[in-house]
Amino acid sequence: MIGVVTPERPMPPLNADERRTLESWLDFHRTTLVMKVDGLDDVQAATLSVPPSGFTLTGLIQHLAEVERNWFRRVLAGEGVPPIFDPEADPDGPDGGFDVAEDQTVSGALATWEAEVAAARAVCAARELTDTGVFMGQSVSLRWIYVHLIEEYARHNGHADLLRERIDGMTGV
Repeated sequence: MIGVVTPERPMPPLNADERRTLESWLDFHRTTLVMKVDGLDDVQAATLSVPPSGFTLTGLIQHLAEVERNWFRRVLAGEGVPPIFDPEADPDGPDGGFDVAEDQTVSGALATWEAEVAAARAVCAARELTDTGVFMGQSVSLRWIYVHLIEEYARHNGHADLLRERIDGMTGV
């Protein structure tokens, strides 16, 4: 893939405080996502998993940009930002982003995702793990959000493994 530099995947520390551990595992999984698309062109990254499913690597990146936006900006920070890839969608509905527009590129999806990751880091920097936002009318802590995002990325990185293997046989990243 042209113009994308895959970062070195950071090993989470084996003995750190809770916050550093959570943030490190989230960054590990964020980096893993980028590694899953390394070397793919736009056509490969938009290849359907198993028809009739519309699941693609580009769509997965878009979805995780929506997830970052939803949990850190909408839920934790209380920002009224609309969904990215479907501005008409219900911002309180499920995180979307899976549908890929014809003119979308994998590098464009990654740039949007990277911007949301940067915004999420900025939102979290000034907060404690016990700080809360509102989700479905209930308080939810930054700690819970970090754990949820680690789970979300781990699950979707497993999906990305299967997609990548189908595209070019690469596994194990």
